[in-house]
Parts: sequence; C-alpha cells; structure tokens
Amino acid sequence: MDVRLIIDNEPVDAANGRQFERRNPVSHEVVTNAAAAGVVDVQRAAASAELAFANWSNSAPSERRRLLLAAADKLEAKRDEIRTAMAEEVGASALWADFNVFGSAALFREAAGLVTQAQGATIPTDKPGTLSMTLRQPVGVVLSIVPWNGPVLLAARAIAYPIAFGNAVLFRASEASPRTHSLIAEAFYEAGLPAGVLNFIVNAPDDAPAVIDALIAHPAIRRVNFTGSTKVGRIIAEKCAAQLKRCLLELGGKAPFVVLDDADLDGAVNAAAFGSFMYQGQICMSTERFVVDRSIADTFVAKFAAKVATLAAGDPVSNPASVIGPLVDGRSGARINALIDDAVAKGATIVTGGKAQDAIMPATLVDHVAPGMAIYDEETFGPITTIVRVDGVEEAIRVANDTLYGLSSAVFGRDVTRALAVARRIDAGCVHINGATVQNEPQAPYGGMKQSGYGRFDGLAVIDEFTELKWVTIEPADQAYPF
Repeated sequence: MDVRLIIDNEPVDAANGRQFERRNPVSHEVVTNAAAAGVVDVQRAAASAELAFANWSNSAPSERRRLLLAAADKLEAKRDEIRTAMAEEVGASALWADFNVFGSAALFREAAGLVTQAQGATIPTDKPGTLSMTLRQPVGVVLSIVPWNGPVLLAARAIAYPIAFGNAVLFRASEASPRTHSLIAEAFYEAGLPAGVLNFIVNAPDDAPAVIDALIAHPAIRRVNFTGSTKVGRIIAEKCAAQLKRCLLELGGKAPFVVLDDADLDGAVNAAAFGSFMYQGQICMSTERFVVDRSIADTFVAKFAAKVATLAAGDPVSNPASVIGPLVDGRSGARINALIDDAVAKGATIVTGGKAQDAIMPATLVDHVAPGMAIYDEETFGPITTIVRVDGVEEAIRVANDTLYGLSSAVFGRDVTRALAVARRIDAGCVHINGATVQNEPQAPYGGMKQSGYGRFDGLAVIDEFTELKWVTIEPADQAYPF
C-alpha cells in the first residue's frame, strides 16, 4: 500500500521522490510504502496552510460544524480500512481499532459543538463612553505531531479542535503508522474541507530532526501540539521556546492504581486488566504501578494473576480475536526484558507471563517491586505491570506520587469519601475513583502534570489552546488626554 503526502487536498510525492517502508512488527513484511517528505515539502505545506487560513479563519461557525459532523460520518465508514491498517502497521487488535474510530467520531462531534463557544466578554472600564471587551480569534497554522499508539484518537484531537476554531493544520503523521494516519486526513477531505486547511506530511525516521526543525521554525506555524515521549517532548519544547511559540504537550506516564484496604477486589481486578493490557499496555494512560495495601495484597495479586492468564495473545492480522498483540517492534521487547532482569535480580518476582521474544510478549505481572529497580521508575510501555506493596493510606499516596510523571491514575475503595481524599492528593492530570486509568471522553479536559507535559486537550480547555485572546476597546475619538 502506497501513502503519499497531501497538500492542497491533492496527493503528491515527496519533492525528491524518496519513500520509506513500514514493516509489520511480527512478520517484518513491508505493509506500507510512504512518501518521505523533506524540508522543501514542509515549506510548501506550510505556505499552503498559511494561504488557506486567510479564508478559513473567516468561515462561519455553522460551516465548520457541518464539516466536522460530515468528517465523523466519513471516519466511521472507514472502520474496516482502519482496522486493517492498524493491525498491519502497529499490531493493534480490532477492539483497539474500533475504540479509536468510534471515540474519534465522538470527538469530531464534540468539536462541532464547540465552534460557537470561543466567546469573549465585556470588561468594566473607568473610561467614560468606552466599550472594553475581549475577543477570541484563531491563532493561524497549527502544527500537530502525533504518535502511532493511539493513531486515530490522538490525530483526531490534534486536527479537529484547531479546525473547529478556524485554524489551519499541518498534520505530521507518525513514521510507524503512515497509512492509518492518511485515512484520518482523507475523512476530512471527503467531508469537503477546503484545500490547504489540512495538509498531511510524513517523513522517514532518519529525516525527522531536519523536518521537525523546519516545521517549528517556519513563520507560518503559530502553535504546536505534540503527543509522545517525555524525552522527545522536551526537545520539542526547547525548539518552540527558541521560536517563542506556544506548545501543548501530552507526554509519558507511569500511572498508579491505588488499591485501598476496603477495595472491591473483583471490580479492581477487572479495571486492572483493562487498564494494564489494553493495546498491550502501549497507551500513555496504561496502569504501570499497582500500589496495594499489604493487608489485601496477596488476595488481589492472586485474583489479578488469574485474570491475566485468561487474556488471549496473538497476531491480530491472523487472529483478530487477540487481546494481547505484538509490541510495536522488537526493540521494545529487548528494552522491557532488561527491566525484568534488573527487577528480578533485585528481589522482584514474576507472578505470570514472562519475557518478550522479539515483538511478542505475554501479559506479565511483576510483584514485590521497590525503589532502586529500574522498572519502579521507568515507563515500560508494554504488556507488563507491577505491584508495589504499602502499609496504609499515607504510604500509598507517597508511593503513588513517587514518580516524575503525572498523567492518569486510579483509586479503588468502598469508602468513597476516603477515596476522594486520596484522589485529591495524587499529582496527576486525571484520577478515576473505582475506574480504570485508561479512559477518555472528549468533553473532559485531558493532560498531565510534572514531566507528563502541560496544557489540556478536550473539553473547554481547547478554546484557550487554539485561540488567541485579544483585548479591544471602542472609545470616543474626542476624549481628553493629559498632554
């Protein structure tokens, strides 16, 4: 399958004619050939978006709403194509693909409802005869850089919200999922989005530094949003700072799941399995640490291990019913194996599962994890999770916060008042009481604290992220000045 760049709604090859390959993580067969954009292509795409912004920024809210609603329908119609693309490119199950497609369609419809919500206000003033007010205006061209792991959902929010407020978008797709990302862009073109409002760029992995530098430095780009690792997010933030451009960053996570001594353990296990192993744990919200009260830890671990052992594993290309599919590539398996070796050498135990073989790894549960083990601190981003045993609520809170990250989290306990008190003290952008760490709704703000990034996607928070606030006064021309 070939993927081309899309500029002014027209598929084009890279200016230098180059392509790169995306291979299936299990078979290693080439599943996508994609155009390898270079700096010349980036400049062309940015210039196109800048030109389109002049008209799109003045479009009627009702027109933007109509297009977003149409794009939602077009995206849903591509479910089967997206299922295939996600399975072949990134080893995603049909369940994860559908979660992405239908969640993104809901997001488009939520964005359609926001088109009239970017409102200003009147401001009291001491100047006689003066009207003082604020306006919300689109910012210009927004650069959206999106990863492979939640390819549809993460692209949907990076495109739909800026467009809803009258911005143009330069969408830089992931090198690992170029075909999947191109299908999202196509939904907008098929909905009737004007030429240049959304331009699609993808580059070969080796070209990423030059392409990203050119994108961020281009004068047409006024805002940047990035979803990905904390390591790369820091680089993006530094580049944006050098250009004095505001950025929205949603980065890594090490989500804690606190199990209090009065928790409904069967309910906690169900949420634990979903939050840990949905899409092989390759989600920024995935539960990576279970902070469990020692008094109920043995019972919880036994129930959890029994649940984990029932999760079907396999390649979703040949076995669509698989719950646990492959890692995105073999390098992830080698990295996780090193974390397991270190933990076991320092006293941790593997309760169920085991080490990765290339990109294939079973659902794995590691108990008796403690500070000093690399797996205690580092994001695993795979089908593996850990148990940290604690004594009492205060130690549970301390351990939950003992991380550089602060994205998602959960607390389980029957005493909801006590669970809420714990939730208030956890340093994370979202906390779910008696629910899984993996969840998202487009009407709720989503983002992190600490090294999980800053800014918020979704909800009313996106108004501030993708509009400029301007102060305007209307004053008497003949007013008096002191000199």
